Amino acid sequence: MSASSAPRPFSTRRVAGLIRKEVRQVLRDPSSFVVAIILPALLLFLFGYGVSFDPRHYDLGLVIEQPTPETGSFATSLTNSPFFDVEISRDRRVLEPQLVAGDLHAIIVLPASFSEEAYRRHSAPLQLIVDGADPNTANLVEGYIELLWVNWLEQESISRGNAIAKPPISIEHRIWFNAELASRNYLVPGSIAIILTLIGSLLTALVIAKEWERGTMEALLATPINVTELLIGKLTPYFILGMGSMGLSTLLAVIVFDVPLRGSLFVLVGISAIYMLTSLGQGLLISTLTRNQLVAAQIAILSSFLPAFYFSNFVFELESMPIVLQWVSYAVPARYFVSSLQTVFLAGDITSILLFNAAALSAIAAAFFAITLLRTRTRLD
Repeated sequence: MSASSAPRPFSTRRVAGLIRKEVRQVLRDPSSFVVAIILPALLLFLFGYGVSFDPRHYDLGLVIEQPTPETGSFATSLTNSPFFDVEISRDRRVLEPQLVAGDLHAIIVLPASFSEEAYRRHSAPLQLIVDGADPNTANLVEGYIELLWVNWLEQESISRGNAIAKPPISIEHRIWFNAELASRNYLVPGSIAIILTLIGSLLTALVIAKEWERGTMEALLATPINVTELLIGKLTPYFILGMGSMGLSTLLAVIVFDVPLRGSLFVLVGISAIYMLTSLGQGLLISTLTRNQLVAAQIAILSSFLPAFYFSNFVFELESMPIVLQWVSYAVPARYFVSSLQTVFLAGDITSILLFNAAALSAIAAAFFAITLLRTRTRLD
């Protein structure tokens, strides 16, 4: 049995009936609410509280070969820093095993000539030994030590009437958009992209593939519905579900995590709607091609969730990746959405960025739906 091959006029009545059917199916499926409500909250709390790139306490070893007032002053500046836990020794060989074992992140050695050289040299008369097993941590520790050294020089210069040579260049740091350098301010908005990816791609692919497995899709194709009506009726409930999840995530981000929303709410909803359509189109295409829940889930994770996590500038910087992977990232919709979210939340309505991202997402969404329309037939094979 097959539907007529002649084109049928668009019917809002058939679309409304299909939407009611899909809404009832969503209401009967608890997993839909788990993905749309519980999972977003868990992800937001995970990235808001569990994942952090903020400065933390670092364990340092301080070797003072010859105690002097200057070495005591520098040691005090280290111990008073909120970033360091300092262990002081007179012999470097006592602390080296702890650095090798990973108990210390770095060792600072103040030689016997520290006091004399501090008065007449621009460079720091100290030795810094860092644990290079973790390059990121090593770079952070090195940067903090350099800043602390400059600050100590300035304080000593003031207290001694400019007796200590000051650095020839004075650097003033100004941080835009995220002045407190709180990692949650860009992790929480970025997690909204992961949430909408799960709802749009994974959930849609699984639900529609389930209908192919159970045979209910064949019964639907035997009705007078056409392809456009089928796609609209199938995707509308999940679009509403995803946008509702986006609204909930935005409320949690602003109220619970105190993430600033400097842009327009209208722009945020608009760019989120475009990305939601892109994810829904990808999920629908996956289910149309596979017609199997297990295969659909695997393809959805590999083609949507993992790329959204790794190639969107959400956690991993694209600039640090090989150039080939950077080019691959341009095909990942989440790249444009994460950029839009971080712009709207932290910087505001930057037209040039948002228009480019919206155009890229619209083009990708159009490609997904075009392929789906070509592959979907309202007849039984």
